[in-house]
Amino acid sequence: MEVYPLAPLLHNRPAAIAAAVEAVVEDAKGRHRRLAVAYADCGTYGALDEVCGRHGLVRLRGEHCYDVFAGREVRELAEEEAGTFFLTDYLVRTFRRSVVAELGLDRHPGLRDAYFAHYRRAVWLAQRPTPDLRARAVRAAAVLGLPLLVREVGDTGLERRLAELVESDS
Repeated sequence: MEVYPLAPLLHNRPAAIAAAVEAVVEDAKGRHRRLAVAYADCGTYGALDEVCGRHGLVRLRGEHCYDVFAGREVRELAEEEAGTFFLTDYLVRTFRRSVVAELGLDRHPGLRDAYFAHYRRAVWLAQRPTPDLRARAVRAAAVLGLPLLVREVGDTGLERRLAELVESDS
């Protein structure tokens, strides 16, 4: 199996995800017996599914990465509090770059209230929690001005979804 990673910051510009996936698919076609997309929809609003359909590819099930990690629990948490900002281990590790710098909060701190005014809490979907990551999650929530709820979800959801993807017949 060969993995072709995409830039994680595409999540900040989901309109560019489908084109980035298509470019990788075009480049990889012919070099492999089978291709699959290990990406949830992540805000493409179906554009990623259109790319997959054109190329006969399957992708990870789920609207967001959060669904891949925690499935039904994510939906329950969002229904319980619609204003929930989800964090993954990756996002906790890269919060300064992925959120603070990318959204300009380091240069314009006042934007925080504009961007996050309707959020009521942050939920860290902890795949592999460590004391360092926990401290980072606490700091990230503090930057957003939100209380933090920690849900230890592990890697089993991701592993299960990846196994389904690899074993699919498409």
